[in-house]
Amino acid sequence: MAEIIQKDGTWAFDGSTLRIVPGSDKSVGLLRRTLGETAVPLEALAGIAYEPGRRSGRLRLRLRDGACPLIQVTAGKLPDGSDPYVLTVETRTAAVAEYMVDEVRTALLLDEVPEGPVDRYLLPGPALPMTVGAGDATVSFDGRTVRLEWTWHTDDKKTAAGPVSLDLDDLRAVHWQPARGLVDGHLRFVTTPNAPRLAPGNDPLAVELNGFKKDPLMALLASAVVARMPHPHAPRRQLEPAAPAKALEAPAAAPAEDHDVLLRRLRELGELRQSGILTEEEFALAKQAVLKRL
Repeated sequence: MAEIIQKDGTWAFDGSTLRIVPGSDKSVGLLRRTLGETAVPLEALAGIAYEPGRRSGRLRLRLRDGACPLIQVTAGKLPDGSDPYVLTVETRTAAVAEYMVDEVRTALLLDEVPEGPVDRYLLPGPALPMTVGAGDATVSFDGRTVRLEWTWHTDDKKTAAGPVSLDLDDLRAVHWQPARGLVDGHLRFVTTPNAPRLAPGNDPLAVELNGFKKDPLMALLASAVVARMPHPHAPRRQLEPAAPAKALEAPAAAPAEDHDVLLRRLRELGELRQSGILTEEEFALAKQAVLKRL
């Protein structure tokens, strides 16, 4: 068991899971405090490093591509203060941080965890339902529908059509960009690939972010949506728009004696349920259909 306790938070590693608890210090970012405790399975990790500094150092996790919906949607643009996988370490406890690094790296080697991408999210994202007010809109998500309600200072071109509701099945992508200097950021929901992009302030499917305190929470909400969309590295059949419905169908022409095909189908259904694409009821129906062919 390796554990490091700092004002910035606590990391504890038991050989299979790294538990991250944000600290209560005022320097801890709002995103981290809102996300709360996070359990990172060993298989989600690609690496860990300690970066020493003059006054303080940093422990930094590197996750495998596709393991975390928050990292997927923010693409390395989160500042350290908001990044749940970064811990500020006091210089006097540098030895403890280095011990943590050794323990995690040893476990990765012993378990032969690859560094490559994964085809399903290994972290669930934030709890639902979730509502965030930032920029020129309040956005809510209940697991099926994204709703955008405009604030008093939203551009007239966006408010003219009234509030926006987007079904999860209609979304093709979610883009998050933080504000940089005098350039505003945005959270954009994409329903039509390759469609012309309006400026965020004029786009009824985008929230304009101005760089204020609650802006990072829009990244957290975006990750909740992304976690329930088809995984970018999933097998091709999971990426089709009608994947949940097609998953209910038994293999059309699989021979009765071809048990390997059917067993593989059962594993695929289990992964669809675990990633949230199938409900428990849909999974049970699909599983029964496949079992009848065994």
